[in-house]
Amino acid sequence: QVQLVESGGGLLQAGGSLRLSCAASGGAFSMYAMGWFRQAPGKEREFVAAISWRGGTTYYADSVKGRFTISRDNAKNTVYLQMNSLKPEDTAVYYCAARRIVAVTTPEYAYWGQGTQVTVSS
Repeated sequence: QVQLVESGGGLLQAGGSLRLSCAASGGAFSMYAMGWFRQAPGKEREFVAAISWRGGTTYYADSVKGRFTISRDNAKNTVYLQMNSLKPEDTAVYYCAARRIVAVTTPEYAYWGQGTQVTVSS
């Protein structure tokens, strides 16, 4: 059983930057692909970014490509989401998720964190 805890969310103005962290415990972190998803009020959860278990392959939603960067530190059992040039439409609860080996862009992840709120004001 893998436990995931997100941190780093907050309130900031458009154009700013934020780095989210997701700390994992309870499993072999290096064997898990990791993903970030987000859910805005009244909307469905959507894919943001994903990274393969070794970190060699990354995927991004078109809406964040060029602004967000996903990375991982297997020694620290942590995955990060660096968010730059934030926009009001990035406002959402951000969730990290884990699944064995293969990173996917759909919500087919076995484990989920409880989320961290990111609010971007205009």
